[in-house]
Amino acid sequence: MTRILVLNTGSSSIKYQLLDMAEGSVVLSGLVERIGEGTAGAVADHGEGVAQILEALPPGDLAGIGHRVVHGGERFSAPALIDDDVEDAIRDQIPLAPLHNPANLLGIQSARKAFPDTPQVAVFDTAFHRTMPARAYRYALPRELADRLRIRRYGFHGTSHAFVSKAAAAHLGRPLAEVNLVTLHLGNGASVAAVRGGECIDTSMGLTPLEGLVMGTRSGDLDPAILLYLHREGGLGFDEIDAVLNRQSGMKGLAGVGDMRDVAQRAEAGDPDAVEALDVYCYRIRKYVGAYAAALGRVDALVFTAGIGEHNAAVRAGVCDGLGLLGVELDSGANATRAKGARTVSTPASAVAVLVVPTNEELEIALQVLSVLPG
Repeated sequence: MTRILVLNTGSSSIKYQLLDMAEGSVVLSGLVERIGEGTAGAVADHGEGVAQILEALPPGDLAGIGHRVVHGGERFSAPALIDDDVEDAIRDQIPLAPLHNPANLLGIQSARKAFPDTPQVAVFDTAFHRTMPARAYRYALPRELADRLRIRRYGFHGTSHAFVSKAAAAHLGRPLAEVNLVTLHLGNGASVAAVRGGECIDTSMGLTPLEGLVMGTRSGDLDPAILLYLHREGGLGFDEIDAVLNRQSGMKGLAGVGDMRDVAQRAEAGDPDAVEALDVYCYRIRKYVGAYAAALGRVDALVFTAGIGEHNAAVRAGVCDGLGLLGVELDSGANATRAKGARTVSTPASAVAVLVVPTNEELEIALQVLSVLPG
């Protein structure tokens, strides 16, 4: 048996992909939507959603099922074969990811009922970042308070950073253990990681996915006193502040739209807000690259991935502009050329390779499932 089913369960949807690991192919992929909406044609609950996926699967046994779980807290630093204790531990992380872990649990529970004899594995977004040293993950808060409430940097997008780190090393023709990378996952959500020898030593997202880079609708880094100021002077309640920072800020707040393709169109048309938004976006990334170069001591490659990182040449150019101090030299022709697969977009003379590496989180989850299956 070489087939792995990967489930990514949200509050009202289940994305799924069936992979044949022997052939290296995607057999089937799909999306079950409108779960629990109570409208005509909607799916009643996650159990019914998993049942629909079961019906869609072609005949044949499954070697295992992999579940994307957003938050593993301090408990999980690797994929885990799911049993009742693992379910309880995922439930214990709900205060750290109240919007995601409950839905992830519903998917796990529904799949365990539908596939009781199939090994199931939880793969955590946060696990890749558990190798960070205390100097990177600890906030300068009162120690007892931070420890009691589990306040620390966790980081996210871990499956993507893990996958592209390995793919980048393979593209460079070097052992993963020997390369230092700065990996940039740039999508609607965005994060950067400093990866030394395949292990994360720092990352931009923190206790939540709000910290770090400017994103589609999230603010990224800001003075924490702004929250108090918004409450005191702006009269905003805590739920309103949460909505502002997570859903109304970032590129949407700066340019009026959150999708980078729309921002780029407005910038090309001369919209000054969009031009400034792109400048802010690239500048913030560039600052993190510089900081992580200092943390690593040596950078062998800068790796762009995810929707914006893989497809937006202007953003890649904007990030690399000004990184000559590190020896980065972008090949403008290679950068502007669209191509599939991992590719180099820096010149042969560049001291730091600049790579575009398509991410594949489903494949990474499937590989992690195989790594923990018995036998």
